[in-house]
Amino acid sequence: MENYAVFGHPIAQSLSPQLHAFFAEQTNQKMQYVAKLAQIDTFEQEIATFFAQNGLGCNITSPFKQRAFALANLHSERCLRAKSCNTLKKMPDGKLFADNTDGLGLVSDLQRLNWLKPEQKVLILGAGGATQGVIFPLLEAKQQLFIANRSIEKVQAMRKEFLALGEIQPLSIADLAHTTPFDLIINATSIGLHGAEFPFSSNIINPLTKIYDMQYGLQSDTPFLAWAKQQGAKQTADGLGMLLAQGAESFALWRGIKPDYLPLLTTLRQAK
Repeated sequence: MENYAVFGHPIAQSLSPQLHAFFAEQTNQKMQYVAKLAQIDTFEQEIATFFAQNGLGCNITSPFKQRAFALANLHSERCLRAKSCNTLKKMPDGKLFADNTDGLGLVSDLQRLNWLKPEQKVLILGAGGATQGVIFPLLEAKQQLFIANRSIEKVQAMRKEFLALGEIQPLSIADLAHTTPFDLIINATSIGLHGAEFPFSSNIINPLTKIYDMQYGLQSDTPFLAWAKQQGAKQTADGLGMLLAQGAESFALWRGIKPDYLPLLTTLRQAK
């Protein structure tokens, strides 16, 4: 059996084994995909063991994406821009190729929603690894990016890094009280998941603003989407489609065939 896996800590919540089993059946691929709880102190050794024992590819989730990036011998351009890796592939010569499909997954899902219009004003909330991973594909899609973060210095550093590809407008959280509504707002923070209140000004949203949360909830709205609806948002979507779309990109990298994630998205939504 050709072996694939997802490594993370924690990992029990991962939908990846379910979605890759669906992709394998859809595309008639003979493969095994399992979730592995990697230990913080031994992640690198566990990856080496996996590939030494007939592992052909794996996904990487929190908190190991930067460490996986450092492990690889080769990197895609988007992976280099993201400085983190969510997909590893063993090449024929034994070297590890690193990719980051998160940004492709986001762009694909925004296209599915018909929310990706050129030159629209896009606000990303947060300047962590999730944001770093999606800037390059969004700039390629001709979006006007604004990034708001508690530390504006972090956004200013991102702006310098991507300056050759497009303009990024750095904002502090306080700046949001003085802006006009955006066309699209993407939440790349975990604020609200543990009960904290949202520090964002409600004037960033009007009924025409599209709201996308990278987090997802199978049974109910995420806290951020619930908050956005309270502020008058009428068009909202969570990150389940992004998760499935990035998984389809990883699968295509490994197996050379790109699955259709839309039937699985429909199935998971109907199970709510």
